[in-house]
Amino acid sequence: MTSESLLVTERDGDVLTMVLNRPKAMNALNSELMSAIEAWARSLIDDPARVVIIRGAGKHFCAGADLKPSARPKPALVQARRDAQLGGRMLRALADIPQVTIAAVHGAALGGGLCIPTACDFRVAAEDALGGYPEVNLGMNLMWHSVGYCLRLVGPAKAKRMIMLGERFDAETLKDWGLWDEVVPRADLERRSLALAESYAAQPPIAVQMIKETINQVSGALDRAILHRDADQNLLTAGSQDRQRAIAAFQSGEVVDYRGD
Repeated sequence: MTSESLLVTERDGDVLTMVLNRPKAMNALNSELMSAIEAWARSLIDDPARVVIIRGAGKHFCAGADLKPSARPKPALVQARRDAQLGGRMLRALADIPQVTIAAVHGAALGGGLCIPTACDFRVAAEDALGGYPEVNLGMNLMWHSVGYCLRLVGPAKAKRMIMLGERFDAETLKDWGLWDEVVPRADLERRSLALAESYAAQPPIAVQMIKETINQVSGALDRAILHRDADQNLLTAGSQDRQRAIAAFQSGEVVDYRGD
């Protein structure tokens, strides 16, 4: 599957829509798709669009990282560390898009699939949207610099609950917490997302894009100084016995006995 087939773009005047296009895999994020998203996001610096909508093809927005084993041989540690930083680079590219970005979310938005909307400026969710960070249930930390995005939207206590317990939350709960900006019927998701996009597209683009950049820089000023370490944290948790226990329990349906080793 080529990068062109992984992402589908549609243009309507000043609004550009990008569609995650792995519907048979619930748009799960493998390295090819993440690399394609990063490259696409970087390319928007030369795009005339004023607003960008991101949505998923099929029944779900994105089920998160693709957990299928890679066919590639295990890389050296130095390369493994670079590979672990791909998701963070992808989200940084999304956050750095000059245009206003709107995530239109339906179905499952889990793990990395929830990280993508939090890196956007606005999030419109369908009533059937289900969001959460299940990484901890596999003995993993939440990485990709996403702790900061979540924290700024829902606050410290709710961010800790979401990330530490790995629960899944319905659309109304996440709207009440501030993660979703709006919740609409599934049939109205595309219409409402486009209407919101057209409202921002009608505003003066130079002023809007400077305002976006300033707010993002102020609110995320410490991100690059601190969150670059989350890839190293992931390499640490990946080598733990608790991680192996969590994966075995996930596959067997048993309860995990975490031991901190």
